Amino acid sequence: MVDLTALLADLAAESDQLDALVAPLSPEDWARPTPAPGWTVAHQVAHLAWTDHVARLAATDPAAFFASVTGAPDPARLVDDGAESFLAPPAELLARWRDGRAALATALAAVPPGEKLPWYGARMSPASMVTARIMETWAHAEDVADTLGVTRPATARLRHIAHLGFRTLGHGFAAHGRAVPTAPVRVELTAPASARSELAGRAVGSEDADGDTWIFGPADAADRVTGPALDFCLLVTQRRHRADLSLVATGTTADEWLDVAQAFAGPPGAGRGPTA
Repeated sequence: MVDLTALLADLAAESDQLDALVAPLSPEDWARPTPAPGWTVAHQVAHLAWTDHVARLAATDPAAFFASVTGAPDPARLVDDGAESFLAPPAELLARWRDGRAALATALAAVPPGEKLPWYGARMSPASMVTARIMETWAHAEDVADTLGVTRPATARLRHIAHLGFRTLGHGFAAHGRAVPTAPVRVELTAPASARSELAGRAVGSEDADGDTWIFGPADAADRVTGPALDFCLLVTQRRHRADLSLVATGTTADEWLDVAQAFAGPPGAGRGPTA
């Protein structure tokens, strides 16, 4: 059984970490361009505020959620237009994001057990929705941190993103117009040192008992991906190019996956080019 309360606490902690980065910024810093083309720091926060809003609609008013999708003037610009629509002066935007994420947490906690929520693609359980929000918040916070020249501490919350990255293997291939592979892939990731102490003494998954290594997939899979958990999370959120990461792929399927991995819904992202 997934502990939704614990997941929501992790989402709150992830949001608070980004909040602490942006709250003290000057208006000039809010206007700084980030690695996402055309997006400033304000766009990054506005995107999270918008997605929190539509996620709350999915949980409380599915008809309004579907209307927001079908009524989009340009579906190809849905994400960009959503962020633009939530832009505001920094203080107002920050308040809007804080209020919206609190409202979303309340809405998700109230979803009846077993109910699935509409989303862009497959329907999602509340737990899957929270996991996706953790992934999105972490990824966009990474853009903000890169812009500010800040290195954030890696936490045990990365395990949610790593697990989601593993589960969306097929989606990455499909989004890029490739056949979804049938061969299983084993993923073995070295947990960040700071995360190991957080996980000590509590269950962290069906396969990794001590938290030092996060393991997904069957033990007898011929295809494998190994490396640091942080690098895997950066890859599946398309925040770094595989050439800049210490991930090792064994087998054709695993190797191709590192080119198309995508933990987020929607069309294929442009990704980031290699730094060298």
